[in-house]
Amino acid sequence: MNKLDLFPLMLSLRVAGIATMLAVLAGLPLAWYLARRRGRLADLLDSLITLPLVLPPTVLGYYLLVALGRQSPIGHFLEQQFGLTLVFTPRGAVIAACVASIPYFIKSARAALEGVDRDLVDAARTLGRTEGEIFLAIIVPIAWRGLAAGGVLTFARALGDFGTTLMVAGGIPGRTLTMPIAIYNSILAGDRGMANLLVAVMTLAALAVIFTLNRLQRSFIRGRD
Repeated sequence: MNKLDLFPLMLSLRVAGIATMLAVLAGLPLAWYLARRRGRLADLLDSLITLPLVLPPTVLGYYLLVALGRQSPIGHFLEQQFGLTLVFTPRGAVIAACVASIPYFIKSARAALEGVDRDLVDAARTLGRTEGEIFLAIIVPIAWRGLAAGGVLTFARALGDFGTTLMVAGGIPGRTLTMPIAIYNSILAGDRGMANLLVAVMTLAALAVIFTLNRLQRSFIRGRD
């Protein structure tokens, strides 16, 4: 009987979780900016954000590999100043998953933020509230369902990332081997039993994420009615 190695699953969950947190922290201000602004700069920024959805994952991974490699300015600086390497490390897997999945959060968050009643925001301004207070006390509580749905969708995308992560982090057993790459390696090795087992676990995890996302979306729709 095939013995299931839980390391790829644990690593995938950890990578997806950290990548989602980073996507929320970086994506929320961008979504708020895009929800409020119109013009060429906003259109250019939106195009750059959407680009990972259009590019093949291997192309996106290649760009990250060039940008973060030891010979790049960023990679060289981090290694010289802090002793950090990003390529072929779990940190690289997190960055790859975050870049590949952050557009999903920004798109969902932008739609949720655009749905906030502007009259409420204007009323808060007349009462002397600062922009930061308005955002945290009014906008986020109103839009939280849409933001949460975007976070779940981002987590799902990060959990299933293959091409970008493979290019940046590789598939080193016990170090950077995530579930999608482990499934791919099992098929290449002809181990159909292990591949079927990993696919079953991954499918159950994906179903749980989709179920959660559907519940959040329904809650979001009810909250807007």
